[in-house]
Amino acid sequence: MKSEAIETRDALLIIDIQNDFLPGGSLAVSGSEQIIPAINRCIEKFNTLGHPIFLTRDWHPVDHWSFAGQGGPWPPHCVAGTFGAEFSASLLQPATVQVISKGVRRESEGYSDFEAPDLPAKLERAGIRRLFVAGLATDYCVLRTVLDALKLGYQVFLLQDAVRAVNVKPEGGDRALQAMRQNGAQLISSDQIS
Repeated sequence: MKSEAIETRDALLIIDIQNDFLPGGSLAVSGSEQIIPAINRCIEKFNTLGHPIFLTRDWHPVDHWSFAGQGGPWPPHCVAGTFGAEFSASLLQPATVQVISKGVRRESEGYSDFEAPDLPAKLERAGIRRLFVAGLATDYCVLRTVLDALKLGYQVFLLQDAVRAVNVKPEGGDRALQAMRQNGAQLISSDQIS
C-alpha cells in the first residue's frame, strides 16, 4: 500500500460531520459515526504539521429549497443555529480549524463546498494545490465538492474509509466513487497518509 506524504501545499477538507447526518439525526447516513475515528486521525496529522484544515457544514435557512415542505427531496436538516447543524461532539476541532458554511441562502443548493465563496478564496490565499477529502455524503456533497475541485485544477485524494453514502439510489455511493476516480481523484485510505 503506497503512502502519500503530506506536502507544503496540502489541505484537509472535511465535509458535513453534523448531528443531522449522524445516528438519530433527521437525515442520518448509515454508518456515518464509523468514519469519525479515521477523520480524527487525519485532523491530528494535518494539525501537527500546521497544514490548513477546513470543516464545512450545511447551514440552511428554515425554508431551504431542498426541504420536503418547499418541494425538495430532503427532510429539514442542518438549520442554522440548531443542534442538528452542530458538528459531532466526537469530531476533533483544533483552534486552527476553519469553518465554512454552505447552503446559507434559500435557493442555493449547497451540495458543493465550492458554492461557499470563502472556500476558494481561502484555498487560493494559502496556496493550496492538493486536497485530502473526507465526510458526508459520498453520493452528494462529497461527490459534487470533489468534481468541482478537480475542475478547478486541484489534485484530490479521497479518503475512502472516511466517507459514507446516503444511497438513495441503489449503489449511489459506489457510482459516486467511480465518477470521482474517472474524473481524476485518487482514492486512498486515511492510513496511507504519512
